[in-house]
Amino acid sequence: MPPRSRPWHGVLVATTVPLDDRLAVDVDRYAEHVRWLADEGCDGVVPNGSLGEYQTLTPEERSTLVRVAVDAAPDGFTVMPGISAYGAIEARRWAEDAAEAGCAAVMLLPPNAYRADERAVVAHYREVAKVGVPVVAYNNPIDTKVDLTPELLARLHGEGLIVGVKEFTGDVRRAYRIAEAAPGLDLIAGADDVTLELAVAGAPGWIAGYVNALPRACVRLFDAAADGDLATALPLYRALHPLLRWDSRTEFVQAIKLSMDAVGRYGGPCRPPRVPLTPEHERIVREATEKAVAAGGR
Repeated sequence: MPPRSRPWHGVLVATTVPLDDRLAVDVDRYAEHVRWLADEGCDGVVPNGSLGEYQTLTPEERSTLVRVAVDAAPDGFTVMPGISAYGAIEARRWAEDAAEAGCAAVMLLPPNAYRADERAVVAHYREVAKVGVPVVAYNNPIDTKVDLTPELLARLHGEGLIVGVKEFTGDVRRAYRIAEAAPGLDLIAGADDVTLELAVAGAPGWIAGYVNALPRACVRLFDAAADGDLATALPLYRALHPLLRWDSRTEFVQAIKLSMDAVGRYGGPCRPPRVPLTPEHERIVREATEKAVAAGGR
């Protein structure tokens, strides 16, 4: 098992948010889920990320989920909330809220609804960094239309504004460019379906989605890949990949929640604008989940 020398290392779960039939947040279920993930060998949780449907939550719900996670977390278990927002003023407030709750780090997209240029991106991270809590950048140009290129990441890291980056471009070549441009910046695997490639390239952590449904298998996969044990990692990766690739699809939240339901966890519904999977997609996800479990994916 690779060493977890910093709070944002290891397998951190971008948690789903449990919603009841009225689409209200079920905080008791969320607390139980955090405890279960810790018991299953995960290293931490990331509430209020994209998988946590943060854009549909009220400010009170976002703040509550962070505190529920902190209260449920055992000693040494990281809680690293997503603090993404339209602009730096709101994101800074979320960073302050996370610091008050006792979180070890936070995760931050560029402005999430504004195609910011480099000056605006740097100003965004400068403002949030004033809070003093370590910031892991989140590079998801698919959603934000803003690409944190290796050169821009090197600038942010050089100014001491970020400690790592969750990489979600799917381009595994970025691992080597980032290492060259910004030595010392931690590259965190951010898309489930390139986890093995990024772990082999030296990523010390994985901010993961499908771990919500299959934590033990996913932790085993990451640890083996990070240790260079491809004899263990590669067959497991092949078995899980039909599920992991859903993490990079538009319906990733619905798919992961469905897999949770299929393995006996509570996934539940999503809030609008997300709608249920089509019957065909539901069939594909259920069958892939059953195959992964049968292949030892639990």
